[in-house]
Order: sequence, then C-alpha cells, then structure tokens
Amino acid sequence: MDPSYSASLYFGSCTRCSKAVYGAGRACQAMGHLFHDTCFTCSVCSEKLSGKPFYSVSGGIYCENDFLYSGVHPSPEVCNSCGYLIMDMVLQAHGKSYHSCCFRCVICKQGLEGQPFTVDSDSRVYCVSDYHKIRAPCCAVCRTPNTAN
Repeated sequence: MDPSYSASLYFGSCTRCSKAVYGAGRACQAMGHLFHDTCFTCSVCSEKLSGKPFYSVSGGIYCENDFLYSGVHPSPEVCNSCGYLIMDMVLQAHGKSYHSCCFRCVICKQGLEGQPFTVDSDSRVYCVSDYHKIRAPCCAVCRTPNTAN
C-alpha cells in the first residue's frame, strides 16, 4: 500500500489495471466492478466514461457514439425518414426501415403504422386517401380528382 494514503481511503483493485484504487474522487463503480476514473474508458476511442452512458458488449465497454456508429451495435437499422438508428421496433415497407413514429404520410403527416398505405416511384409513403388525391385523373371541368371506380 502507498504510505501517502491511509487504509481508510483504499477501495480495492481496479478491474482494468489491477492496481490499488485510493480515494472516492479517483474511482468509479460500473457493472459491479471497481475502476480508476482514468481506466474506465471506451474500448474504441478511450473517452472517459465515468458518469456517462456506456454499453458493455462481448467484454468491451463502449461510449454511446462508438456503440451506435462504429459497428459494435449488433444490428443497426437506419430510419429511411429521419436518418437516425432504430433502437426499438423496426417498421419495414418496400425494403426500407422506419421508426414507428416516422412512418407517416408525406402529405398529411398521419401515422401509418397498421394503416393502409402506398409508395410512389420515389419511395415516398402516402396514406391511400392522399395518394388518390394527387395521382387520380382530374375532372376536365372542375379539376378535382376523380377517385370513383
């Protein structure tokens, strides 16, 4: 034990470096293990993780950014609408993935989860009503969409 520290400040051995940990200000506890603040870092970028969100996967510890964007995340799906990773339920339509809250008609913005929808040639999603309004042939006299069969 380092003579400059009293036994009352000794917390145990650091999980990463196996050296003694002295003083609460120099230690952190995560996943049931003790670390020096300087040893509890991201396995990819070495960012200090004490007090920050982190992920433990296959023995590695990762900051949120590296977990989400460096290929560590087991099956990242990117939302076709907002461009962010989908961490919960994935909705798929015509080979594209969406957050449930992002799967909306491009015209009226109505949520389309569990609703009939259609997709145009540019992969834009529409509720059936709005699609017929913009794609149906118009009356030659009044120019309103002719949606009758």
